[in-house]
Amino acid sequence: MTFPSAASRAIEFRNAALDTTIAVLRETAPALLADDLHKMLGGMPDFFNGEAAVLDFGALAHLPAQVDWAGLISLLRRYRLQPVGVRNLPPELVDGARRAGLALLDGAELRDRQPPSPAPARAQAPAPAATAAPAPINAGTLFIDRPLRSGQQVYARGGDLVVLAGVSHGAELIADGSIHCYGPLRGRALAGAQGNTAARIVATNFGAELISIAGMYRTFEQGIPEPLAGRAVLARLSGPANEHKLDLQPLQLD
Repeated sequence: MTFPSAASRAIEFRNAALDTTIAVLRETAPALLADDLHKMLGGMPDFFNGEAAVLDFGALAHLPAQVDWAGLISLLRRYRLQPVGVRNLPPELVDGARRAGLALLDGAELRDRQPPSPAPARAQAPAPAATAAPAPINAGTLFIDRPLRSGQQVYARGGDLVVLAGVSHGAELIADGSIHCYGPLRGRALAGAQGNTAARIVATNFGAELISIAGMYRTFEQGIPEPLAGRAVLARLSGPANEHKLDLQPLQLD
């Protein structure tokens, strides 16, 4: 299963400063957004983890006469996003946003995060008790040598992520580069988080709930295909830039 390119989606998510998610809206109708969110996130209501979200209206193709703010906020909260503000909102829609309790946040402090400088720096593994563990900016490869339990998240910002243990259902791996998992992968793996289409996901024991490369997702609600289940797998994007497909293929490691 593959999904439309970022340019054709009704909604796109980006990281931002201050641990905020930016939801770039190309539609405002909750019904249209709900369909795209279900496809992108596999209908998993806990995909996000209560992150604050800023709604960006700068990519709207058509300006609506009004916005169903209550429906829009309710939909995002269903996926555990907490809308706190808006940016690039047309002036005629500002009053409605304010009445919905959303702040106007067009300042520089909410710039989209840019890929970090390539200068390498030593990355430290997160403490065992942490549920979210971003690697330092300018990180190289981040190595994790302990199992990740449900609810835990590791983010390798600016580099690759190598996990030398198992990843349980409900755990999440995120990397701006590639992800290598040398234990059972049962959770979610999101590579190329800043849009790196050359990123790959390699797992020696594949059983993921969801994988993503540069925003292209694939979920496995119906189970892992038999040729891939429990086996070594390589996931990568193929095809021309505007028609990328997320391909999975078994690996022969011996």
